[in-house]
Amino acid sequence: MRTCSEPRPREECGVCGVFGHPDAAKLTYFGLYALQHRGQESAGIVASDGKCVREHKAMGLVPDVFSEENISRLTGHLAMGHVRYSTTGASTAVNAQPFTATHQGCTLSVAHNGNLVNIRQLRQELEARGSIFQSTMDSEVVVHLLAQHAHLGFEEAIGQTLGRLRGAFSLLLMTQDTLAAIRDPHGFRPLCLGKINGNGYIVASETCALDLVEAQYVRDIEPGEVLLINQDGLRSFTPHRADRTAFCIFEQVYFARPDSDIFGQNVYESRKRMGEILAREHRIDADLVMPFPDSGNYAALGYSQASGIPLEMGMIRNHYVGRTFIQPTQSMRDFGVRVKLNPVRSFLQGKRVIIVEDSIIRGTTGRSRVNSLRAAGVREVHMVVSCPPTRYPCYYGIDFPSGSELIASAKQVEEIRESLGLDSLSYLSLDGLVEAVGGAGDRYCLACYTGDYPVTPDREFHKLALDG
Repeated sequence: MRTCSEPRPREECGVCGVFGHPDAAKLTYFGLYALQHRGQESAGIVASDGKCVREHKAMGLVPDVFSEENISRLTGHLAMGHVRYSTTGASTAVNAQPFTATHQGCTLSVAHNGNLVNIRQLRQELEARGSIFQSTMDSEVVVHLLAQHAHLGFEEAIGQTLGRLRGAFSLLLMTQDTLAAIRDPHGFRPLCLGKINGNGYIVASETCALDLVEAQYVRDIEPGEVLLINQDGLRSFTPHRADRTAFCIFEQVYFARPDSDIFGQNVYESRKRMGEILAREHRIDADLVMPFPDSGNYAALGYSQASGIPLEMGMIRNHYVGRTFIQPTQSMRDFGVRVKLNPVRSFLQGKRVIIVEDSIIRGTTGRSRVNSLRAAGVREVHMVVSCPPTRYPCYYGIDFPSGSELIASAKQVEEIRESLGLDSLSYLSLDGLVEAVGGAGDRYCLACYTGDYPVTPDREFHKLALDG
């Protein structure tokens, strides 16, 4: 559930699928565990032994949803799973994924990462033809479209369905005997293939999921590619292509785990380079560099090394904060911030500090944290941000869909500095960000910084995203 104390951007989900391993469901569980950062609302796994499909899903974190008992019931050599944070579709159990349906004796499951920007049009067309929806998810639209074209055969049905989808999607489809991995033609969201010992394969949103189950990374699923995995091996085809890629650069800035390789770049190294370039672009005289754990950790390391200013952990994170706690009284302002991070007062007293942040979205958390540093006796508080100002809404699966929620859409940098109570505020340039992720800006979607959208959303999509 979103609350006012949780203003960080959220990403819709993570997906993981395994074929050709007797413990496919258990490996999928571990894959989802590695991808938990991509979604904390719900989790689900569907598994097949080639004849019978079994499923378990619920609201909650991966270790809360699954136990040894229910994992043991998900038998078979084929499984796929999903962790979710809703950017479209309400946060309810009926919207937990994978979404499974049966049509003409064939069971089909779908797990989806991203947002379709023509979702309203598709739902209206399908409902006009008699489709009845059980959920508000993009994924169910995919199932209905596949069912419409089922008479053409599985591969042709996929091709026809993908031709109707616009926006960002990394999809896993599963029948009783086949796993399909699909990436939209622009490649907005990551998806990679790994090899498990023997003849097993794993597909996941990030390489960190492969590492946890000791799978060998093979390659990324290509933009526009459909990869089928079954007892006959691998088969790949590309029914639709785009004239350019549009990899989400915010995956590198914020979402992906730092131990993952995304879009051909290691995330840890990219974030360090962001900090190094920040130090080159914005030199500040200060006593120490510090992040607010865990955001900004790796950019702070890069800034410190490039500037020669010592890196210190002036804020200590409480790693044992649960999802719920006894609510504080009204007088205990900013409790949601202080219960997670607390300044080292004796160390920070009288210091000039540089805070390194990965992004500023709404600005509410930053203001509270700066206030806590002032209260701890910090003499000067400077902030550098390892990306440009986020001025435009995202329609492709990042949960800042409304421009009114973005502080940089309404305020200039100096106004943001005043709002946060900082002595100075500096952002990484767009050129600097592109340099940090490999220097090929035409490969990436930069719409949240530039307003240049690779796929134009339908007029009603923005309202739909807000209404859920």
